[in-house]
Amino acid sequence: MPKTLQVNPKKLLNSKWTAVTPTNKEKHFLVTKLIYPEQADTPITHIELEAVHSTRTQVLLWRELTIKTIWLQGWL
Repeated sequence: MPKTLQVNPKKLLNSKWTAVTPTNKEKHFLVTKLIYPEQADTPITHIELEAVHSTRTQVLLWRELTIKTIWLQGWL
């Protein structure tokens, strides 16, 4: 089981992340959007992540950011 970080999903907006294994020169990322579920009482599950180098965006489960073998918190 991979090591994980403790992350509060409500504090993810504008947070900075570094990919452990960069692809296409995309190493540094910024959380640009929290994707809220249709039901207001349901917790956030997805975020939009933007690559600083290319401005390409991707949607992923916010919990993926807690896996230390894939993502590091901050720009390193």
